[in-house]
Amino acid sequence: MKMLFIGDVVGKPARAYLGESLKGIKEDLGAEFVIANGENSAGGSSITLKTAREIFESGVDIITTGDHIFKKKESREVLESMDVIRPLNYGDLAWGKGYIIKDKIAVINLLGRVFMQPVDCPFKAVRDVLDKIKLKANIVIVDMHAEATSEKLAMGYFLAGKVSAVLGTHTHIPTADERIIDDSTAYITDAGMTGSFDSVLGREKHQIIERFLTGMPVRFNLAQEDVRLQGVIMDIDEATGKAVSIERVERGRNLK
Repeated sequence: MKMLFIGDVVGKPARAYLGESLKGIKEDLGAEFVIANGENSAGGSSITLKTAREIFESGVDIITTGDHIFKKKESREVLESMDVIRPLNYGDLAWGKGYIIKDKIAVINLLGRVFMQPVDCPFKAVRDVLDKIKLKANIVIVDMHAEATSEKLAMGYFLAGKVSAVLGTHTHIPTADERIIDDSTAYITDAGMTGSFDSVLGREKHQIIERFLTGMPVRFNLAQEDVRLQGVIMDIDEATGKAVSIERVERGRNLK
């Protein structure tokens, strides 16, 4: 099965690009199932019913999130009514669910702890649910939303041979280390983002530079130019759940 994983969707420019282009990208890549990280979809932070609907209508099957998910109260309704998940290691008392199984495909969301807010241990959280999940799904995809590259790679090795893929998100910059670990688990440290390439992580670059120069509060507006989709396309063996291949994907209006 060909599966497309789309890096962090940043605001309206990214949602618009998905709406006009994802169908053609899926056909071009032969993608049968699509997962997207949508934690930055609503104005660059969190998710709403409107932004989630737009992402699903573009052709995405499941939306993962991250550390910004609870910044909008509306996210509770999204998490409880749609195929949208929050990091599993927020614990049982948090809104929503940390994994989902759809069409016998499981998607798990985890949040790193290094340079991030305090949360439960992602390694223990995924370990505690994995056996139960694998009773219902051969294919298991993990979105590891984290700051530290070491933590993401450690999770890749920790889950090697146990899941189909461990895919890093959060830093918005695609890494060049895609691989198959132990001939079974697809891995990349960061899948990149979907948003303005002419920006700093999807925001207007001059505003980010001003913040670095002055240290003063600055409003970060979404950048609009050179919008691209970044992510990975994977081929997963449906019978064994093992990854056969993983390749980086980058598409945009200005790319040939």
